[in-house]
Amino acid sequence: MAAGGGNLKGVAIITGDGIGGSLLFIQDAFTGYTNVRGRITGLTPGLHGFHIHSFGDTTNGCNSTGPHFNPLNKSHGAPSDWERHAGDLGNIVANQDGIAEVYVKDLQIPLSGPNSVLGRAVVVHADPDDLGRDATILASSSALSACSSAPNTALTEVMNLVKLLVMQVQELDAE
Repeated sequence: MAAGGGNLKGVAIITGDGIGGSLLFIQDAFTGYTNVRGRITGLTPGLHGFHIHSFGDTTNGCNSTGPHFNPLNKSHGAPSDWERHAGDLGNIVANQDGIAEVYVKDLQIPLSGPNSVLGRAVVVHADPDDLGRDATILASSSALSACSSAPNTALTEVMNLVKLLVMQVQELDAE
């Protein structure tokens, strides 16, 4: 946690293919939860998989970001599952105007320590995440990662890649 008890913050700026927005990550110094809030525009209406990937490197597109962030070597799952990748943040929902209001509260995406998500990629997928419920999708996509261009997988098309900026700022006013 932050020195002096302040909250830690990180920012992800969303850009690419008509999609834009920003996400603010705030880790509560007392509870350990990280809250992710923001808005993403330009999406197709409906559900979109939302994940933290292992690497913040987007120089080679989605191939550079690696698989879902998974420091504890667990299976793919839903955010509410005990057995899940730390980077499995479920789905976000874009309304009829293509706008997704994002709010996630999670204990497995800290902004400090050995399992920090700072410097990793945030990925919004074109398709919904199956939340670990469809073994056929997992079998075909897990070896290639969610950024693969393998045909016939629900996680093939990546709509957006962003980097969490390596920015840790102590909150000045303890709200």
